[in-house]
Amino acid sequence: MTSDRPPETVRAYLDQLRRALKGAPAGLIADALADTEDHLNNEIANNPDLKESEILASVIETYGTPQEIAEEYRDMEATIAGPFPKNEPTPQSRKFGFFNVISDPRTYGALLYMLLSLATGIFYFTWTITGIALSLSFAILIIGVPFALLFIGSVRVLALVEGRIVEGLLGVRMPRRLPSTIPPEGTILARIRDALTNIRTWSSMFYLLLMLPLGIIYFVIGVTGLAVSLGFIGGGLYALVTNDASHIRIDDVPVLAHLLHTAPGLILLVLVGLFLLFVVLHIARGIGWLHARIAEVLLVRL
Repeated sequence: MTSDRPPETVRAYLDQLRRALKGAPAGLIADALADTEDHLNNEIANNPDLKESEILASVIETYGTPQEIAEEYRDMEATIAGPFPKNEPTPQSRKFGFFNVISDPRTYGALLYMLLSLATGIFYFTWTITGIALSLSFAILIIGVPFALLFIGSVRVLALVEGRIVEGLLGVRMPRRLPSTIPPEGTILARIRDALTNIRTWSSMFYLLLMLPLGIIYFVIGVTGLAVSLGFIGGGLYALVTNDASHIRIDDVPVLAHLLHTAPGLILLVLVGLFLLFVVLHIARGIGWLHARIAEVLLVRL
């Protein structure tokens, strides 16, 4: 049951669609709003002699009400199979949740994202800082405004690309198309005003700058965690198989140094390495979940 009246403006139609999609993934809502806004603006542009309310009435008859459009988008999203399972874990699977992390595809997606984040973070940071510096430098020249608009457009493209990476590796629904950002009147002043007043322009820049420190942290955690855990496992197994523990040395702790030259000590080393590996996988999955929320907040325009 809804008390929404038939919308008579594009803004009213989009507001009703947003309310109808409440609870859906932010990326899905963003795509639905962008698609619908483009369609409505095209209808208005193609019928300059009609009032906006008349065009909206015709659109509702042919295109559907906001509630109907929302239902179609929900149904369409439900039919698209993503790389990660959509069902929540069962009570039986939660019993051994600590060990189930090794079979969760989100774990490896998050781990790969952590290892890639240093390279992407360096690129994003360099691009953004260079673009801001050149935009400010060119501000006094005739090419200043076009260059700034071009740079802002590149930021939106990078935000879209990063969103696709986040969705592919971290499993959170992100926008799959650029938002509709060109005002109906399409004047250069309108574009400048929209670019400067759109909070997603600035939040996207902040995200691209933030990726450098986050990328360093993610990369260090991922590489260090894997190196230590796999080193313990590999070193212990190698020493057990070859009966040569000379490569495993802890001279500062005599008790451990002696223990690692015995079979029980090497087995314990392998077990510690396995435990650390599971801890690293849990940390990776947690970082993946947290970063997906950060990306959703800063990159999705609603």
